Amino acid sequence: MAIKQVKVDVNELMVGMFISGLDRPWSQTPFPLQGFYIRDLEEIKELKTHCKHVYIDIIKGRGPISTNLKKASTPFGEKPKPFSRTAKQTAAKVAVAPLKIRRDVYTEKEPLRKEIKNAQQLHQRVYRAIGEIMTQIDGGGDLPVAETKRLASEMVDSILRNPDAFSWLSRVRDLDEHTYSHSVRSAVWAILFGRHAGIGKNDLDTLALGCLLKDVGKIKLDKKLLDKAQRTAAEEVEYEKFVELGVQILRETPGIEPRVIAVVKTHRERLNGSGFPQHLRGDKIPLLGKVAGIVTFYDETTNPRGEQYPIAPSKAVARLYELRNTEFQEELVVEFIRAIGLYPTGTLVELSTGEVAVVVEQNFERRLKPKVMLVLDAVKSPLNKPVLLDLAEDERRKQALIEKGKRTPAEIEKIEIARDLEPGSYGLDIARIRDEYLFKSPPEELLDSKKKKGLLSLLGFGGD
Repeated sequence: MAIKQVKVDVNELMVGMFISGLDRPWSQTPFPLQGFYIRDLEEIKELKTHCKHVYIDIIKGRGPISTNLKKASTPFGEKPKPFSRTAKQTAAKVAVAPLKIRRDVYTEKEPLRKEIKNAQQLHQRVYRAIGEIMTQIDGGGDLPVAETKRLASEMVDSILRNPDAFSWLSRVRDLDEHTYSHSVRSAVWAILFGRHAGIGKNDLDTLALGCLLKDVGKIKLDKKLLDKAQRTAAEEVEYEKFVELGVQILRETPGIEPRVIAVVKTHRERLNGSGFPQHLRGDKIPLLGKVAGIVTFYDETTNPRGEQYPIAPSKAVARLYELRNTEFQEELVVEFIRAIGLYPTGTLVELSTGEVAVVVEQNFERRLKPKVMLVLDAVKSPLNKPVLLDLAEDERRKQALIEKGKRTPAEIEKIEIARDLEPGSYGLDIARIRDEYLFKSPPEELLDSKKKKGLLSLLGFGGD
């Protein structure tokens, strides 16, 4: 099979790529001459030490994020409209300080089934608190600041313990008013990023509260203006006032720290100066404001106002990736994608074998190999009982068979996620699947099952 090499910056390397060439002689490095698969993050760190760029074989291994995202963005037909105000603002690359990522700061993890019970109750309390805030603002009453701050901190604690629990609850769209649910989901995405990046607990509390409160100014706008899919230039100017209205409300509210207000004030600013209300550029936007901007854009893209279903996450990621180095800092975009994965918890996916599944738990070491729950077979017929499949464990098991000489590579089909699907595809109710997985009897484990020999064979397990 021919080698198809792609030049990749070492900062874009991911586990699963096959390194076929370096930017220097192999003899000057500790790596094998015949090339190798990237198995873990330590190998990526080693590559960064010796190289600035490498060459990967996209036939043997994973392609770069940009390749996957270009494929994911194809269905759009045309690029999204940027928020840029002048050609000069979008054309020039803005210099920013490098991002300081601290890996493995939050390493302890509670089991999902244990944390989900706490997260479910907390999720409901957060929704009630946001609803009460909006009601009080509309009626001129005092805001429940202390309770909201406490809930924001508890959200951070829950996501630090197990990122999947809150992701599950926020990924499935309920019938709550859009602004409430958008604020909560944005806070969840922000905390997930902060956990990945090693942002300190105090800053995470500030970021979470800022995201929960970032849209309070919208209560002062006409709902017809909020619901409009296309606004005139004059209407857009009126709409953009919600940020300053929110800042004014929070400044008049005792107990809201200036750093929280700064998140609210800057979450709509953009790297190239095309945002609002102050048209700040580069590092004049604080880090937490940049993060809030990314999660706001991502959630508004995945959950468009007025639409019955969200869009597939890969499409939202593709849109976000297209705006790196213009509206959003590239390093932040790449790290955000790494934090949530191309297939966040709750995503409906089709496997390379044709089965349809739902991502139920992330694998933070191998983002493209999460745990999934099979719900449809290869001909898209419902399974009698959902089947749990750990894609990383599946690959390890099959590789072990090859290494022991029990199977040849040609005899085993490794399972990959082929693509994510639009929510609602095949009439599947992800909320029901979530509840089946989290709150009822555990689904059958594929790797421990002896009853599904036909399915095992179909998935490439053979008889072992």
